[in-house]
Amino acid sequence: MAIVGVNGANLGNALQNLLMCDDLMPGDEPSYNICKQLYLYHPLGARMAESPIKMAQSQEREISIPNAPEDFLRDAFLEEWEVLEANKNIANLYKTSRIYGIASMAMLAEGVPPDRPIDPRRLPDLKLGFNVYDPLNTAGSLVLNQNPNDIDFQKYSGIAVSGVPYHRSRTITHLNESPIYIAYTNSAFGFVGRSVYQRALFPLKSYINTLVTDDMVTRKAGVLVAKLKAPGSIIDNIMAQMAGVKRQLLKEAQTDNVLSIDIDEFIETLNMQNVDKAFGMSRRNIIENTATAADMPAQLLTQDSLSAEFHEGTEDAKRIAGYIEGVRKEMKPGYDYFDRIVQYRAWNPEFYKTVQAKYPELYGGVAYTKAFYDWTNNFRAKWPSLITEPESEAIKTQEVIYKAALGGVEVIVPKADPENAARAFMWLADVMNEQKKLFPHPLELDYDALVEHLSKQQQQAEAMNEAEPQKHGQFADSEPVKIARLPRRK
Repeated sequence: MAIVGVNGANLGNALQNLLMCDDLMPGDEPSYNICKQLYLYHPLGARMAESPIKMAQSQEREISIPNAPEDFLRDAFLEEWEVLEANKNIANLYKTSRIYGIASMAMLAEGVPPDRPIDPRRLPDLKLGFNVYDPLNTAGSLVLNQNPNDIDFQKYSGIAVSGVPYHRSRTITHLNESPIYIAYTNSAFGFVGRSVYQRALFPLKSYINTLVTDDMVTRKAGVLVAKLKAPGSIIDNIMAQMAGVKRQLLKEAQTDNVLSIDIDEFIETLNMQNVDKAFGMSRRNIIENTATAADMPAQLLTQDSLSAEFHEGTEDAKRIAGYIEGVRKEMKPGYDYFDRIVQYRAWNPEFYKTVQAKYPELYGGVAYTKAFYDWTNNFRAKWPSLITEPESEAIKTQEVIYKAALGGVEVIVPKADPENAARAFMWLADVMNEQKKLFPHPLELDYDALVEHLSKQQQQAEAMNEAEPQKHGQFADSEPVKIARLPRRK
């Protein structure tokens, strides 16, 4: 049996060596190589690093660009997003940082050295690639300054890969957890964040024992115990042969066979009824300890079905949804990094010519730079909630929103001037367009035509009000008309 140390260990058969690592004790820190082996071979390794990110990315962001040809711009943006494989690169960055404690991503451009900044206006014309680097790739450049009096105290700047420096504008670095003063992370080669496996190293080792137990139970579950009648104190060759024949018949017996045994003999399986309770509880505790150490919900490791719970909004689902919301906020810098690159490439000058040709009344005389910055300033990307409503409930909710908006417009319009009344109608159209389950097709109103129509209606109403007193003016100064009552019939 090989004895393997923890710090700087060189694992061969990863799981076996980790299980046999007698030096591994609670509180030991994993090395770079152990983190890699845990991710590659441990049944919970990839799940701990990837499951929160996969769940965070399980829904697409809801992108809106108000005051613009929204659908046209959104389609171009999403198409370029897929071309650059942005979701995949972002997931790889944050997954790698969870494995080792820190990771970096750099934008490479054909023909432009890594240490040179790139003019954003050149992005549409460049062939781009994105590489994600683990701590071994960037070793030495991300140690982090530990001098409390320096302005870059515990802050990362640019990275260098194999001695080649990268310009800061072309890279993004993420730390899994914040750095602690003079707390060196072996897996990340610096005073940086920590691996998701750091606090969970010992329960991860214990989990491997459950795999060995599973294998043992599987192999023993098919054992048959035959309680055969003892032949006596003296067993000759004939009796021994008969006992062997019985065992062979028992071994070969299957469905539709008839096996004859003595009235005092019994055949039964190995009794393991006590294994299930003790082993099941132990395994569950190990998984919960691992999840607690990694600060994540245990359901993400057990992969229990949560579709019904998210649909119904149970308390467990709400806790998991809150955790994933935190993961999404943590991933926001990666999305912001790609958003700007994709915007420059998708909404390029050639694309703007198409926009001008399609919407000449809006952008015929508008410069590309002004339109581009208007679009980027109005760009919004929002994550939908993981807690989903049933279709019927979602329709009811949208119906309530629409009726409330309609009631507000009905109160405002009769007392407003044409311009404000038109704005109220435009706002109602925006509210209706957001309720896509009620109104799948968008309502588009012409603001100027609406103002003109309301102005004409107002002028006609004023003209009718002025004519009304003149029509009945002959009765203005006269006495009220008295209506005589007819006598009652007898």
